[in-house]
Amino acid sequence: MASKIQMTLWLLTLYLNSGECFSNGKVTQACGDMKPEHGHDPSPQTPPYNITLDKYQYHVGDQIRVTLSITAPGGSYFKGFLVEARAQGKRDRGAVGSFILVDTSISQLLTCGHTKGSAVSHTSDAKKTEVQAIWIVPDNPPASIQFMFTAVQKYKIYWVMVPGPVATLKGTTAGPPPATTTTDSTTTSPAVLPSPFSAEDCGTSKSCLRDPVNCDPGTESLCHFLSFRTVGQSVQFELSGPADGYVSFALSLDKWMGNDDVYLCVKNEDRVEISAAYVVGRTHPEVATENALRDTAWAMYDGVIQCSFRRDVDLDRLNQSRFHLDHSYFLFLAHGRAEHGVIHRHNRQPLMSSHQKAITGPPEDLSGSRSPLLVKFHGIFMLVAWMTTVSTGVIFARYFKLDWPESSLFGQRVWFQVHRALMVLTVVLTCVGFILPFIYRGGWSKRAGSHPYLGCTVMALALIQPIMALLRPPPDSSKRPIFNWMHLGAGTIAQILAVAAIFLGIHQQALLLPAPWATGVLAGFVVWGLLADLVFELHSRGYLLPGRQAEDKQAILSGPSERNGFRFRRIILGVFLCGNVTFLFTLITLISNV
Repeated sequence: MASKIQMTLWLLTLYLNSGECFSNGKVTQACGDMKPEHGHDPSPQTPPYNITLDKYQYHVGDQIRVTLSITAPGGSYFKGFLVEARAQGKRDRGAVGSFILVDTSISQLLTCGHTKGSAVSHTSDAKKTEVQAIWIVPDNPPASIQFMFTAVQKYKIYWVMVPGPVATLKGTTAGPPPATTTTDSTTTSPAVLPSPFSAEDCGTSKSCLRDPVNCDPGTESLCHFLSFRTVGQSVQFELSGPADGYVSFALSLDKWMGNDDVYLCVKNEDRVEISAAYVVGRTHPEVATENALRDTAWAMYDGVIQCSFRRDVDLDRLNQSRFHLDHSYFLFLAHGRAEHGVIHRHNRQPLMSSHQKAITGPPEDLSGSRSPLLVKFHGIFMLVAWMTTVSTGVIFARYFKLDWPESSLFGQRVWFQVHRALMVLTVVLTCVGFILPFIYRGGWSKRAGSHPYLGCTVMALALIQPIMALLRPPPDSSKRPIFNWMHLGAGTIAQILAVAAIFLGIHQQALLLPAPWATGVLAGFVVWGLLADLVFELHSRGYLLPGRQAEDKQAILSGPSERNGFRFRRIILGVFLCGNVTFLFTLITLISNV
């Protein structure tokens, strides 16, 4: 009986000692296979944890921040853990490098092999959602290392030697990861990003495309941002931007959406789903049946969606029709609305890189635009034509007929030649500007609303005006008043419709100027022209001095009053042109920056 009691006490002591060894993290005996001695098999389920790094390339002596965390806010937890760095493709070899602790209350260093501090483990069985440590690159590091972790949720529920992200030595190219690594990391649930992205390394260690120019997603919530860099035989992508439902980017062989390689980060309730898709023509993206993305992570804050992932350069081994990342592509960056994980058409024209970029090429700070060059010139030509040349030509025809009475220009009155030259320039600019959207679209735009219909009407009236002028009757003809009214009426209607079309045009997706700033500038442009016309009209009727009644102009041609009137009109014309050109320059600047 006594022997049985002694045996029971011995077994109980042994059990308590083993439990204490697990809870205090002194698990040096598990350095090799990273397996806790719990007497149970590891969980076959996908681990709800992941490792992220703050950098994926290193030099000798560099430090890399390693974060082990749960994959979703409010999700699971872990009590015990073991983190090591090993040479990629040689997971059975010993740990590489050493660690520095960030929080000594929840983590401690272990000596695995002959290297002190080559692994990190827990200090207690308290529930944890995140732990960080700093990995120090050794003197003779391998070309690439992969971080591995074991995580224990409960005594019988744990995951062993889960492969994490790969970091590579700068100036070398790592070999492809083992198939098992890719499979595991592909099926691992996305992690939560520990901190926002940064634009600090743009152009030096990673390529970036961003809007506004030189914005930083780490400090600016309105920054649309895409970065990518080569990591071994894969590419690490970072995507960020303010959006109601999703942010996305596409690789395209041309400047048109369609037949493109697309990557989506879609908000679905309290998480972000990261997936690859393909667009056939101008249709809804078709999500790939087999996800080729790994080391996925995401975050949401203040209306901003951020996600990151890695993709192999060549996916032929997965039999997927994805683009090869060794080639050059145009980059499209888009965002829009989503409901229950289902995306809708983007609500702005995508940001498009100005030129094709080799994804695995040298780092570059890319420039881009949300408006095609042809559409920008369309807007500029129409603004110049209908806000400047027409207005100035009308002013000369209405209020400068009696100026320069003894001068001529190419055999005609000065006012007539200036008026005709400006109107011919208006028709030419309108014709060229009218053709450009059709060249860009390759036909009629079905999503432009009433803007193209107004534009076609303006184009027709612009062509009718010079034809009507060529057929005008002589000044003493009884039909001359009819011509005058028709010419005035058609021109006025064309000008009103053109202004309406311009207001609609600055809100088109292909040329979406910043609101309400652009709308206010355009409204000021119109009001400025109306005020100038009002001042000229009041002066011509004698309500503004110096001035006199219009019927007196024929009687007095060279007196002091007339000379003062000429001077006044020229001053008003100069003031009008200065303001007009200022508004025009402002709008052209807004267009060029879109």
